[in-house]
Amino acid sequence: MPLAALMVWVAQLSTPALAADPAPKPFAGDIPLMHEEAQAAGIDHVYGGPWEFFVGGGGAAFDCNDDRFPDVFLAGGKNAGTFYVNRSQAGGRLAFEEVAQDLDPKDLQNVTGAYPLDIDQDGRQDLVLLRVGGNILLKGLPQCRFEKANFSWQFDGGRAWTTAFSAIFEPGAAYPTLAFGNYVDRAAPGSPWGTCADNVLIRPKSGEDGRPDYSEPFALSPGYCALSMLFTDWNRSGEPSLRITNDRQYYRGGEEQLWRVEPGRAPRPYRKADGWQHLSIWGMGIAEGDVDNDGYPDYALTSMGDTKLQFLDREFEDAPTYRDEAYQRGATAHRPYVHDAGKPSTGWHAGFADFNNDTALDLFIAKGNVEAMPDFAAYDPDNLLMGGFGGRFTEVGDQAGIALPTKGRGALIADFNLDGAMDLVVVNRGQKASLFRNLGGKAAFGTRPLGNFVEVKLTQKGGNRDAIGAKLAVKIGAATLNRTIQLGGGHASGTSGFVHVGLGTAERAEIRVQWPDGEWSHPYRVFADNFVLIERGADAARYWYPDADRPEPQLPETTAQSNPAASSPN
Repeated sequence: MPLAALMVWVAQLSTPALAADPAPKPFAGDIPLMHEEAQAAGIDHVYGGPWEFFVGGGGAAFDCNDDRFPDVFLAGGKNAGTFYVNRSQAGGRLAFEEVAQDLDPKDLQNVTGAYPLDIDQDGRQDLVLLRVGGNILLKGLPQCRFEKANFSWQFDGGRAWTTAFSAIFEPGAAYPTLAFGNYVDRAAPGSPWGTCADNVLIRPKSGEDGRPDYSEPFALSPGYCALSMLFTDWNRSGEPSLRITNDRQYYRGGEEQLWRVEPGRAPRPYRKADGWQHLSIWGMGIAEGDVDNDGYPDYALTSMGDTKLQFLDREFEDAPTYRDEAYQRGATAHRPYVHDAGKPSTGWHAGFADFNNDTALDLFIAKGNVEAMPDFAAYDPDNLLMGGFGGRFTEVGDQAGIALPTKGRGALIADFNLDGAMDLVVVNRGQKASLFRNLGGKAAFGTRPLGNFVEVKLTQKGGNRDAIGAKLAVKIGAATLNRTIQLGGGHASGTSGFVHVGLGTAERAEIRVQWPDGEWSHPYRVFADNFVLIERGADAARYWYPDADRPEPQLPETTAQSNPAASSPN
């Protein structure tokens, strides 16, 4: 973004977000110790480039070699995007190995983000690459190999500057509906001001030999410079809508958007008459989670200056009307918690997860100056907001070990060594990516074990094998914890695989699944601290155990000498 234009933003920030903060109370629960070990684990990657790559900078976490350990792709901007196969030991040190691809090197350049998705429904994860100048669909092959599938799937890719993505299976569809969010239209007169490109929704057709056909895109117009989008069943109707968070910088009157996507009908936006309220922010990332466990999704929206935390206002029947409770719940995250504490923050990726397995959702936010904006914090560390009593959040980023002087963009929250604790990859602009291993609860001397967990993977026969759009209701005692299987959101970053649920002290859980067509399963009773496979129609869930006999990872010999801070404990 042009520096001169961006420097005026401070004067426009809302007064409540920059009001004096009440003195925070110490977090009473377990604070996870996040140990940075990217170099030690074999990840050496930088996202960089000119102003088109001030935004974006994401990646994908997914299993591409059928061992159920999450592998990684990281976007590089002007640098090449990189594939890393996960060689970590179960419950042990993290290790990744770079895997070369037999692809045109140009196709792995100009990548802003990536999302994993089984597009052709062959049981193997494919990869959607968001790019500046033409998006690419990669078909997954055995052993983490990929081939370009734009031609075979009749996908043009466009010429836009793409920065957002989401996907859903509509009723009866054999293949997913794809949505692409585009940023500034660089070819329009007067660019970049007032020239946001239209977004695109593509419903599939059945092509030759049963292959998907994405030859008929539909323009979602107007576009307001999308930086994140998410198909979300906001009202539990069973028909997800497309929520888009937009950067108001480039379009006067631009606002957040919610589009109806009803089967057999052209998409159309919700209006004020429908209950949708005008909200204009520098929207950068979006995350969905059920913070208050009422069964309805809540949303974290990142921006420059503050974070919005939205809850559906149930007083308005079946209307998408929301109230912002970020300030009341301690989740504005509008200023750094160390160093440049007087200057506003810049938020990018947002993701809900239970980092300490205490049953409450926590909120991670990747932070980083757009480039060199003096009126915004230069030292702007990522946030780790721990959820606590009453749905309030407490910042623990410094204590957890993630307060680094980096420019965060996208992020991947996943259990990379399958030990039941959520780890973290952060893609940084102009700096090496960070990889944090969750070592457990921080203690006076070392760490202590976190609470119990369960991780769940759903499958069903026919279309939508991975049950995208399904809902999990995990009951422990009198409480029910809710999760949704979805693809999109964050900031240019997507994950697939096991869904993690912290169980606290509970030793058992009862899981019910609402499948994408609305049908509920019977209860599956499982023991805690297990990886659970649930196939639709099965009488019982199956346990899966990470391979304890995986080969010892080969780690770089020079790690400790070249980066003492990254040397990893066993």
